[in-house]
Amino acid sequence: MVEPAKNKHGIYRNLIILVVVAIINALLSHFAAVAWPSAPGIAALYFAVAFMIPFTLWFGAWGAIAAYAGCVIGVGLFTMPLSVNLYWSLADLWQVLIPLVAFRRFHADVGLKTGRDFLIFLIFGWLLNNLAGAVWGSTMLSVGGISTWNSVPNTLVVWFAGNLIVTVVITTALLKYVTPYIAKPGLLVKEYWF
Repeated sequence: MVEPAKNKHGIYRNLIILVVVAIINALLSHFAAVAWPSAPGIAALYFAVAFMIPFTLWFGAWGAIAAYAGCVIGVGLFTMPLSVNLYWSLADLWQVLIPLVAFRRFHADVGLKTGRDFLIFLIFGWLLNNLAGAVWGSTMLSVGGISTWNSVPNTLVVWFAGNLIVTVVITTALLKYVTPYIAKPGLLVKEYWF
């Protein structure tokens, strides 16, 4: 009887985290797209991704859902039709799911305690995820008729470079120095959901 109550408490806590993190992501996404626009819905420096990645590594799939919702609400609703927004915003989902799966699969510590943890972060939380997001996002803008196919290479480079900058600087610091404060009260999700 004690175990179901514990899981029930965890679900409520995680739902609250989901809502709070989705609101933060939406605000950060919107601010970045308005403050540093480089293309429709694209920010030259997308600070939101620098927070979405640690949120997902800390809170598991709850953080990933919040990243997607934050992009749909914060950027997409203001810059493109909903039909395009729903698949274009998957770029943010790929950018957070890739490091989440890698960290869980390779049992890396999100606090970046070892050189191995840091290498996994560089490969999957800095390089591959941002490349996947940039390719998906810039391509889907053209698929949706928001931009031309000729603009894909430039949009891809701006997206990728801007995300690399903020991810290396901000995400690294958040993971290294804030993770202990998330882990201490037991908020860290160990797997994907709990």
